[in-house]
Amino acid sequence: MSTHATPVAAGAFSDEERAAVYRAIFSRRDVRSQFTARPVGDEVLGRLLTAAHHAPSVGFMQPWNFIVVRSAAVKRQVQGAFAAANAEAAAMFSDDRRPLYSALKLEGILQAPVSLCITCDRNRGGPVVLGRTHAPEMDLYSTVCAVQNLWLAARAEGIGVGWVSIFREGDLRDILGLPEGVVPVAWLCLGYVDALYDRPELEAKGWAKRLPLEGLVFRDGWGQRG
Repeated sequence: MSTHATPVAAGAFSDEERAAVYRAIFSRRDVRSQFTARPVGDEVLGRLLTAAHHAPSVGFMQPWNFIVVRSAAVKRQVQGAFAAANAEAAAMFSDDRRPLYSALKLEGILQAPVSLCITCDRNRGGPVVLGRTHAPEMDLYSTVCAVQNLWLAARAEGIGVGWVSIFREGDLRDILGLPEGVVPVAWLCLGYVDALYDRPELEAKGWAKRLPLEGLVFRDGWGQRG
């Protein structure tokens, strides 16, 4: 097998292509309640999974797997696991924050036509992986890159994505039958959307505001402004 790689041109995108990339980034939203009933077909789902599979990964270990869930029974089990964890989460917030937290819709598990669990196989690539020798968590970070690739591709397809993270890990593991060493990184709800908030929903509903970029950029060391 040849290991020779042929370089190809790496020119900048056209103005239209560049604008489309930034539009996907800036208009991407975490969707909870705007899903339509339009089914997500296998062809478009295949494109999204292909985009996810082309994410960067440390040592090219590609630690991800994709569990596509269309079963209503499985979704009900997962929604039940969310509800239990969400009740626990609500109790963790202060008295002044708890009413707003409880009023937020934080998942669309039963509403979205399809769900996707993206997992990380922590044993993939063997005990020693290039780039992971001193940072074992890089497999998890690589898997999150796959999530982001899929999310941006979905935005370009008119498909909304909602990341549901309020679970006990053991519940998802049991429901999906995950083997030892495979961890769930993201439960994503996917479905076509006709409208999206013009800014993040949590910002629109008063939970938080986007931090100013200028306050987050340092020069050559922590806290140094340039």
